[in-house]
Amino acid sequence: MTMNQETTQTPSRQDTALLRKIVLKLTATANITCAVLVVLVALVWYDLLNRLLAFGNGLDYAGNRLMGAEATALVQRYNPYFWGVLVALCTILLAWWVYLIVRAIHRRSRLKLVDAHSFSQLAEQLSAPALDVLLWAWQPHDEPLRVGDLQLARAELSGGRAARLQQAAQQLAVLQNARQREH
Repeated sequence: MTMNQETTQTPSRQDTALLRKIVLKLTATANITCAVLVVLVALVWYDLLNRLLAFGNGLDYAGNRLMGAEATALVQRYNPYFWGVLVALCTILLAWWVYLIVRAIHRRSRLKLVDAHSFSQLAEQLSAPALDVLLWAWQPHDEPLRVGDLQLARAELSGGRAARLQQAAQQLAVLQNARQREH
């Protein structure tokens, strides 16, 4: 293939679709686990926060004679706000905790090795520019291909990495020819 034919090759939509399909297949367990975790935590927290707010609203400070009438009225008036702030703080902490767990699950799924069947599908069905991007994303080559490499390749393929790799190859060839003429 000549240099001009290489520059006109662009990755197809089928390349992106194939990468997306394989990444979804390899990360399905992690995605389902994260979705179930988020739904379960949300449902349990919703029940708990309703119970907590009902408990806070059910408190009556009128029987407390140590604070005095004015202090008791003040505490009674601001009681709902206190419980609302407590629920908001606990919600933020819980959301942060769930976010960290989901992030850890996804990070671990990025390290999963690509199985032989998926690897052969990629090798057989990806176009030459898409294979170039996959080879670029797969670093170092002495380690097996991982899901994170496929995710990076898919993102870079959508971002125009194939054209930049082709341009870099052209520039390298021009510089090497210029260097050979000097010698």
